[in-house]
Amino acid sequence: MRQLLCTLTLCIACLLAQEQSVLKVRNTPDFTITGAGTDANWHKTDWITLSQRSGDVPAKTQVKALYSGKGIYFLFRCEDKRLSNTMQADMLDLWKEDVVEAFLWPDTTQPAYFEYELSPLNYELVLLISNQQNDLAGWQPFHYEKDRRTLHATAVQGGEKKSGATVKGWTAEFFIPYKLLRPLNNAYPTAGTVWKGNFYRVDYDKGPAEWCWQLTGPSFHDLPHFGWLHFE
Repeated sequence: MRQLLCTLTLCIACLLAQEQSVLKVRNTPDFTITGAGTDANWHKTDWITLSQRSGDVPAKTQVKALYSGKGIYFLFRCEDKRLSNTMQADMLDLWKEDVVEAFLWPDTTQPAYFEYELSPLNYELVLLISNQQNDLAGWQPFHYEKDRRTLHATAVQGGEKKSGATVKGWTAEFFIPYKLLRPLNNAYPTAGTVWKGNFYRVDYDKGPAEWCWQLTGPSFHDLPHFGWLHFE
């Protein structure tokens, strides 16, 4: 009996772990990005809470995702006390300051994937990554314009949106068009499509602190430990 109970407990634990590694991405009509995440379409899906993997100061971090016929939407919600950001331009090393990140790997047969970063000051970093056995190379998009550009906005709660501001939190809302992902295979999802991916946050209020959806090794680019995105 004890062996049976142990086996059942192990099976339940495995099922729970599997469920927690799957994000069900629901379909939506296209809507306007504001940074606050107040559009009614966001009520179609639930928050996923990221796990804190380093740092001493807890700060709740959550993410949602939806997809349309044109692209995929993300909404991050971050508790915070200070905006530790000085960079005032796109395509800089944003991960060295407060930031949220989304990694999307549509075709798991190829070691190439998409990385997107957005700071609370609404500056972005857009990269296509090649990961050959942890030998990383990155490219920024060419002719990044019109319907190949992301849409993105941020909003701050309890303070001003400026460098060093004291706040209570911030939200990041962005839309990634499939046309921007076209170098990757399987970049136009429909119901039943499966991608892999992961979500992260980095905060520097008291030294670097990190949050993640799926726990990886020291590198955020730990592809085997990414979770699954199931498009419904």
